Amino acid sequence: MLLTLTTTHRPATDLGFLLHKHPERAQSFPATSGTAHVFYPRADERACTAALLLEVDPVGLVRGRASSLTQYVNDRPYAAGSLLAVALGSVFRTAMNGRCDARPELAATPIPLRIEVPAAGCPEPGLPERLFAPLGWTVDAPPVPLDPAVPSWGDSRYADLVLTGELRLADALRQLYVLLPVLDGSKHYWIDEDEVDKLLRAGEGWLGEHPERELITRRYLGRRHPLVRSALERLAEADDVVEEELDNALDEPVDVPLPLAVQRRGGVLAALRACGARRVLDLGCGEGALLRDLVKEPVFTEILGVDVSSKALAVAERRLHLDRLSDRARERITLRQSSLTYADAGLAGFDAAVLMEVVEHLDEDRLPALEHAVFGAAEPGTVIVTTPNVEYNVLFESLRANAFRHTDHRFEWTRAQFRDWGDGVGLRYGYAVSYLPVGPEDPELGSPTQLAVFTRKQEA
Repeated sequence: MLLTLTTTHRPATDLGFLLHKHPERAQSFPATSGTAHVFYPRADERACTAALLLEVDPVGLVRGRASSLTQYVNDRPYAAGSLLAVALGSVFRTAMNGRCDARPELAATPIPLRIEVPAAGCPEPGLPERLFAPLGWTVDAPPVPLDPAVPSWGDSRYADLVLTGELRLADALRQLYVLLPVLDGSKHYWIDEDEVDKLLRAGEGWLGEHPERELITRRYLGRRHPLVRSALERLAEADDVVEEELDNALDEPVDVPLPLAVQRRGGVLAALRACGARRVLDLGCGEGALLRDLVKEPVFTEILGVDVSSKALAVAERRLHLDRLSDRARERITLRQSSLTYADAGLAGFDAAVLMEVVEHLDEDRLPALEHAVFGAAEPGTVIVTTPNVEYNVLFESLRANAFRHTDHRFEWTRAQFRDWGDGVGLRYGYAVSYLPVGPEDPELGSPTQLAVFTRKQEA
């Protein structure tokens, strides 16, 4: 079975960096079902195509200890479903996790993509559109005829699937990993509780908001009702939709390819990578949305999540599944209850600190105390701050005039006010400041989120 992935991003050969597979080499990898081959039919500056060809051993597939197949003659070696998804996850695991040390900015950026799967399992007409279109894909999925020479035989249960869109490569791969088996509706192995974990990991950031999430969960888990119920309960608990509700569900303007919360975390991660941080503070970590992204990246060797709310920290601990992490991963992350307006010696010595959507929850007369605690006492090498841009609020149709995005916001700044505050902090505490937009930019109103990077000046 075959899957091709094409981009026209310039230079298109950067796709090799994102996939961690060199365009000038054909490579083969052992797969649970046979052998996976990766090669590039085209690789130039204008367009680059990577192909994943899975060569299945049909006899070994049936004889496999964990196989649910009993007949040697079946369509599993040919239909793009769970076999291809498993190979995709194995061969492109690093790309699926969004890691690319050579091109970190590109890994965090949506790029034009075209994905072709010539024989995708598709027993239900219209199912590809229901699954992929809500994620921003343009879908073309004509059915494959049983025999082109005999039109009267009709169509098969397979489709020639073509997806085009502009997404982060990591998001595209994770969506394929989940939705190819869902589209096919049949797996080649037994389904157990581990599959729930796989689904939630791969579906993070998009499955919770998908209008067909129950259908996806049900088909992915083989309609095993206890597993489906468990997955939906955990999805509701850990879903970023909860985080969006805390922002009055107003952080996703129309036509944004990714939820603003996801773009915001991506901007923070890109800034952390750019400054070379390894030991990171997440100040006001809340229920752990950013912490989950940080712990996925081994480059961050020490992560400390800090919040004044013990309830939020308990939720963060549950969402991070600290009890299930390996000892090595568990040693990298710590949660700590502390107030950000009081100096805490335990916060000193870190490479970087993040205040993501935090400052607007404080009364403005408490900001000097936060500034002293973070920039004066903790004094990390880099501080990253994000906050809403109040000028952009008029573009949120459901937000009433002069209202803040969240009922707990004490203020929301214009771009000029944010710069005035940031420049003042930099002057008082010896930090250089740069400002970046997050989200779609309006030519007059700016972006919905504004981000500042404070870099401590070296003493002469």
